Amino acid sequence: MDNNTEGPREKTSVAEAFERIWSQALLAVNTAEEEASRAVQRVASVAGWSQDEVKRQAREFADRLAGHRKDLEHNVEERVRTALSLLKLPRREELQAFGARLERLNERIQALEHRK
Repeated sequence: MDNNTEGPREKTSVAEAFERIWSQALLAVNTAEEEASRAVQRVASVAGWSQDEVKRQAREFADRLAGHRKDLEHNVEERVRTALSLLKLPRREELQAFGARLERLNERIQALEHRK
């Protein structure tokens, strides 16, 4: 019985840990994007770029950052998926099948109780 109560707590803590790590990663990416924007503005003032050149450079930089962000998100999602598969958690379909089986057993038990 103790093992059953520990299992859900472990799964919850793992899920919470992944959520916390994901939030931290997004915060780091957002912070990097803000720093990059400030860096482009500083470089523009030092290099004497025109407003159009600043916009072009910022757009190119933002596009590269967006690509890196998508790669980061994809990599994190893949790692999470891999980690969860190693935990051998049941798939949604398996849980639904198990729930249906429990329901059928419950119906059989109730039918047996009514016979008494």
